[in-house]
Amino acid sequence: MRKSPKFSPEVIERAVRLVFDAKDQYPSQWAAIDSIAGKIGCTAVTLRKWVRQGERDSGARPGPTTAEQQRIKELEREVRELRKTNEILKLASAYFAQAELDRHSKN
Repeated sequence: MRKSPKFSPEVIERAVRLVFDAKDQYPSQWAAIDSIAGKIGCTAVTLRKWVRQGERDSGARPGPTTAEQQRIKELEREVRELRKTNEILKLASAYFAQAELDRHSKN
């Protein structure tokens, strides 16, 4: 089970915005990420992950957006549930078919 996120979506959004706004003040994006991560209390790798997702969400980087990732998770969950339901229905169908055969053979 995953633990609850340490940072609120507002903090994540603000941190990503700080990196985007500070790009001219640092020699590289990594330098900006490293500096800002220390100020908000997360690791630089975590902030880099947030920045990359922000870039995908804004269209600056290829890949699935946050909304697309959420939709994929929902669809995968639905597929799992449907497969379970299908398996239950197959077993029930086989059970009732066998019961019907048994009933006919006893008559």
